[in-house]
Order: sequence, then structure tokens, then C-alpha cells
Amino acid sequence: MSDNRSRRIAKELADVQQDKQAGIQVWTINDDISHLKGMFRGPEGTPYEGGYFVVDIEIPIDYPFRPPKMNFDTKIYHPNVSSQTGAICLDILKDQWSPVYTMKSALISLQSLLCTPEPSNPQDAQVAQVYLQNYQQFVRTAREWTSSYAAAPAGVDLDAENTEFGGIDPNIITNLQQFGFSTELIVRVLQREHIKSQEDLKDYPNGINGILDQLLH
Repeated sequence: MSDNRSRRIAKELADVQQDKQAGIQVWTINDDISHLKGMFRGPEGTPYEGGYFVVDIEIPIDYPFRPPKMNFDTKIYHPNVSSQTGAICLDILKDQWSPVYTMKSALISLQSLLCTPEPSNPQDAQVAQVYLQNYQQFVRTAREWTSSYAAAPAGVDLDAENTEFGGIDPNIITNLQQFGFSTELIVRVLQREHIKSQEDLKDYPNGINGILDQLLH
């Protein structure tokens, strides 16, 4: 991995952490800065309002001269997102990408796409057809999917100043999700055991294995 690429990614991550107003989060997976997750809230006044949407981000070797590969991890009913794979149809993630863009600006563009779908250039033709022919049905289904797949965990402070999930490091949540546990259960156990950071996890008896034991009981 080139030093310039590494510095660029590190700077972008730092910028996201410092920007408390954008409502965007980005974190690494297993400390690999070429594989990240992003998250943002569904925009107000849309069928996605109240939802939390997680996006998988893969950084190419020649970033920022090629765009990151982004897919929705969270299932979403939208004409420009595949309802099966999470693949996204957005010009700045393809031929309109420029090195001046960042992961944060790309995620903000995705958030804006939820406000203004483009059914004439769909990723999911079936959803686009519903959007064009029966808009009320589209809205109902999009709201149902948001409620089912993008709901914030119960008992979480949605207005936490520094991070979502009541201040818990989202990387901890993502790692535990890989074992098949629901976000709601993970957050409930971590809050009960007073685990918010990687340091808290290291100090916990048996570390992540101790938390797994709590999740299983």
C-alpha cells in the first residue's frame, strides 16, 4: 500500500471523526484501512427517515484516482440500489468520480440519493417500476423495509454527541455481528457490561470471548 494512499485514507478518517455535524461515520474492519464501513441516517421527510444505513467500502489500490467500491450492507428499497445485493447506481462511484471527492462526500451523496431517487437510471428495475407506476406502494414498502432492516437498536441514545449507538465503538458492534447476533442484542449486552471502547473490551474478563459468552446466555 503506497504511503500517499495510506495518508489520504487516514486523513479522511480523521476528518470524519472531527466533523460532528455531517452525521456520517466511517470505521475500519479489523484495522484494515482498505476495507471500511460507513453509516448515515435516513433523511428526514423520506421513507428512510429513522433508519441507520451501513455501507461496505472497499478502497482500490490506486485510490483516490479510482472510486471506492460501495455497497449497502443494510437492505433498502430504492430504485438505484439492488434489493438483492446492495449494489449502487451512482455516477460519482463510476465515471464521474474525481480525486477531489472523499469517502465522506460519497456517503453524503448516497444520503442525498435517498431524497431524490433516479428511476430513469435504475439499479433495480422492479423497484423503479413500482416507483413510477404506484408511488404510494413504493413509499409503503420503503418504510416497511426501513423499519425491518434499518431500525436503530432499542434503548440507544440517538442524539449521542460523539457517535451512534450510545457512544459504543461501532467497530466492536460490527465484529460481533459477524457471529450472527442482532445489533439490538449486541448493544444491550455492551451497555449492560459498560463496554464502549476497545480499551474497555481489552480490560473485560476474557475480552471478546467473555462478551460472546454473555451474548449466548
